[in-house]
Amino acid sequence: MSSRPIRAALLSVYHKDRLGPLVQVLRQHGVTLYSTGGTQQFLESEGAAVTAVEDLTGFPEVFGGRVKTLHPKVFGGILHRRHEPGDLAQAEQHGIPPIDLVVVDLYPFEETVASGAPQADVIEKIDIGGIALLRAAAKNYRDVLVISSREQYAAVAELLAAKNGATDLEDRRHYAAAAFATTSHYDTEIFKYVSQGTDLAANATAAPASPQGPATALRYGENPHQAGTFYGDLGALFDQLHGKQLSYNNLVDVDAAVQLMREFADGAPACAILKHTNACGVALADTLHDAYVQALACDPVSAFGGVIVVNKEVDAATAAELSQLFFEVLIAPSFAPDALPLLQSKKNRILLRQKPVAFPDKQIKTLLNGLIEQDADLQSETVADFRVVTQSAPTAEETAALEFAGKICKHTKSNTIVLARAGQLLASGVGQTSRVDALRQAIEKAHAFGFDLQGAVMASDAFFPFPDCVEIAGAAGIRAVVQPGGSIKDADSIRACDERGMAMVLTGVRHFKH
Repeated sequence: MSSRPIRAALLSVYHKDRLGPLVQVLRQHGVTLYSTGGTQQFLESEGAAVTAVEDLTGFPEVFGGRVKTLHPKVFGGILHRRHEPGDLAQAEQHGIPPIDLVVVDLYPFEETVASGAPQADVIEKIDIGGIALLRAAAKNYRDVLVISSREQYAAVAELLAAKNGATDLEDRRHYAAAAFATTSHYDTEIFKYVSQGTDLAANATAAPASPQGPATALRYGENPHQAGTFYGDLGALFDQLHGKQLSYNNLVDVDAAVQLMREFADGAPACAILKHTNACGVALADTLHDAYVQALACDPVSAFGGVIVVNKEVDAATAAELSQLFFEVLIAPSFAPDALPLLQSKKNRILLRQKPVAFPDKQIKTLLNGLIEQDADLQSETVADFRVVTQSAPTAEETAALEFAGKICKHTKSNTIVLARAGQLLASGVGQTSRVDALRQAIEKAHAFGFDLQGAVMASDAFFPFPDCVEIAGAAGIRAVVQPGGSIKDADSIRACDERGMAMVLTGVRHFKH
């Protein structure tokens, strides 16, 4: 039978946050809840009736909590096969009730190691019962649903609400795979720690393709027919203050937004609006409100349903302005107390409070029948990197605009052209097969939204193979250009600038982004 109702659930979690909505769904469907220790106390504080695991097993927690769930009545309830008459008979004989859902949030071993805690504390964070519960439930996914990360709570709550407290076989298989990914990563981190100083330590860095971090099963991948899973600790990067679970596409756009805003993290109030990983609006201003208004003006059509990121606390004035637009995600370092109610007025709007975190300095991507790795593109050019190659040098305002445009260009899909003034993106041409097409697209978009390009600047992610881009830009009113240079025909583009009284600076650094 593919569809199975959940009638009994075992919950044993370290972190209790985000669990409440899932518990409420289970209560609404009359699910019997089993639990231990702190989880039991939390469930009862939510108004749930809970059966203690020790009442189920008839055996108390022992050894300071090291042994709580390791008992045949627990594992038998998870592992017995509902389609096997012999298993059902033995379960009845020994008074073993079926457990249809297992929810486990493992002890934070990796975080404890990272904190520099003493060895004794690290060892106590090696989860035994939790790992065993996950493996048992995942093994028996034919009958049992397993939740292996708090990142999955919201999605499972939505799933159960939509399917009247039941799950299909494919649902259970999906979450079982995520559980095995979680246990695999967890055991790898334990191996790395325990093997230090032994002849096995060299193996601890093997298998670069293995997923890193806890596994979060997503609603689906890039499209509904594709399964999707995120590997990593989103909780270390964000506090989700409101909204539905992040989807695959949300996560891709959130990553692009966060990486772009790193360019402006410590400067003036900044706002960026992204759609399909490309910025459709970026602005710097004296206030966050003005930065958002100017970013939105760049392309209010593309901004609909986009991802917004800012580098300052969202205040009430900015929140009121933001609330007039439909957007998927808002990322900010903090939210003022009087701003949150305005932003939380839409049920599904995702609000993320970003925490300081170190990002990987390597990027890995699957390709063909293997993978490729590269250093992350962490270089950004400033005025000090600009080499003036034309008769005219850019003015101070143009130089600031060129630096601003170059930062945006670096984070835009190639081939790309960015048109800007100091502190405001005017338009960009993204992902085109020719640089001329990218430039024409940018000019057309700028004019469509009422921007006068007279005196604006242009940034290109790679060199100009011919002078045609400079000629087109000059005719549109562009007065300064930044590009990496390196073409055998650089002199032609430089000459085209000189003939039009334009300034050009070279950086020597290309920023392709595919």
